[in-house]
Amino acid sequence: MTSFPLSRRLVSEALGTGLLVTAVVGSGIMAHRLTTDIALALLANTLPTGAILVVLIIVLGPISGAHFNPVVSLVFTLRRELTAMSALGYIVAQTLGGIAGTLLAHAMFELPLLQASTTIRSGGAQWLAEVTATFGLVFAILAGLRFRADAVSWLVGLYITAAYWFTASTSFANPAVAIARSLTNTFAGIRPVDLPGFIVAEILGAVLALMLANWLLMEVRNPQTLSETEAIP
Repeated sequence: MTSFPLSRRLVSEALGTGLLVTAVVGSGIMAHRLTTDIALALLANTLPTGAILVVLIIVLGPISGAHFNPVVSLVFTLRRELTAMSALGYIVAQTLGGIAGTLLAHAMFELPLLQASTTIRSGGAQWLAEVTATFGLVFAILAGLRFRADAVSWLVGLYITAAYWFTASTSFANPAVAIARSLTNTFAGIRPVDLPGFIVAEILGAVLALMLANWLLMEVRNPQTLSETEAIP
């Protein structure tokens, strides 16, 4: 795999996270405008999110690893496949890209660019849902890389599509996306005050997935031979 300079990898992470959030927020706005049926609106929000993930991972994965998610970058840092400084750059790029994605969605639908969500997403059940959602996402990535690296894009897209429906939180599973979604008072929003609980739950879910994967997958790795771009093909 070609090793891309950090500057290009950061742009890839910002672009990918931005387009992901644009799909999440934009499809939520479109769904709300087209139907008053909440189940149908959620389906209309789910399918574009899963689909765009497949596309983004395939086209941007060779550049940056297609993390688009601070907890994914954290996991690969703990695996010593990404340096701490690079991970910090990834997380900043992902967060800024996600915010830009929200602003772009608002602009396309002629909404005020700057908003704060009023949608309540808090409580033990919601936090447990985010632990579960993020655990499953990270485990799917690690197991996919171990056994079917060529299928990781589909595994991630399909997992998120499913997790929208079996988790009480509709599967944010991504701190950068959660921050971006706190800035939209639309179908996909989350109150800014509810962010800390979600982010802590997401980090916990990712660490638990890493711990289980380290034992269950029986993976033999030599960190000195790994490139920072070998996270997701």
